[in-house]
Amino acid sequence: MKKQNSFSAYILIGIGFYFLLKQINLPILSKFNSWPTLLIIVGATLLIHSYAAKDYQNLFSGTLLLGLGVHFHGLIHYSLWIDHWAVYLLIIGIAFLIRFLRTKNGFFSGIILIGVSLCMLFFTNVPDWLDWIYDVIHFLETFWSLILIILGVYLLNKKNNPFK
Repeated sequence: MKKQNSFSAYILIGIGFYFLLKQINLPILSKFNSWPTLLIIVGATLLIHSYAAKDYQNLFSGTLLLGLGVHFHGLIHYSLWIDHWAVYLLIIGIAFLIRFLRTKNGFFSGIILIGVSLCMLFFTNVPDWLDWIYDVIHFLETFWSLILIILGVYLLNKKNNPFK
């Protein structure tokens, strides 16, 4: 029972600190008065809970939320922050590798995603045979909300759904 309540406790503590810092309004911490900070808090909470409870199923989602929170925070507050679609592949690849460290699943997926993202980030001239990637990315950028809806409906109707 203690392990189940610890996640809620960590979330409450993190969100409490967020609103306390917002009320105190310290100039040095004013950059953290934004919505990406909540993603950082939830991601860090998932990671802390996973390691504290030795239940590593939330390592991927915790790393993903933490990485997205840091990325969005950087986009808002730092002009030199990289705004490229390959950063999302990098975050997902890192999440796979973090999960691999404890569960031994996802190593090759993480390495492939990190490799592709680094190639796309650092090579300005992409070979002609990889031009299709830009079409796929444009499609995903256009219809990402519809893709999320379809994925959610699929997960709801999946037979081995852990949420049912």
